[in-house]
Amino acid sequence: MISGPARSVKLARKLRSEMSPPETLLWRVLRTRPGGFKFRRQHPAGVYVLDFYCASVRLAIEVDGMAHDSAAAAQRDAARSQFLRSQHVATLRVPAKAVLGDLDAAVLRILTVCEERAEKLLQRRTVSPVPLHHPADGPPPRTGEDRP
Repeated sequence: MISGPARSVKLARKLRSEMSPPETLLWRVLRTRPGGFKFRRQHPAGVYVLDFYCASVRLAIEVDGMAHDSAAAAQRDAARSQFLRSQHVATLRVPAKAVLGDLDAAVLRILTVCEERAEKLLQRRTVSPVPLHHPADGPPPRTGEDRP
């Protein structure tokens, strides 16, 4: 589970009560666990706070409004995405206009990405399976010695 320092946790708690209208609309749907995926809102991740996070598929969902249109914001977004990639977390950016214009389509896109990531993660697990037994932890004890 990706988390952050106390400062990020405190900010995340504050931001939960100050969600934008597109975030609020999206949260009303995501909180019902569509497709069986559990989402967290305003989740701390390092020094960042993610709009939404699905831990089972390691997906961050960012609702991008007009505040993300400037060059400085683009740089901050790129730095955030780079940090998340280093933590093996993918980022899905959803325009606020898309949420407000067609909420069902936005949710469908999120679920499609979640399902694709779930399938990809499952394939990785089956490609490199965990051994069913552990190799011997050294030679057997000598006669007269007890096992630990």
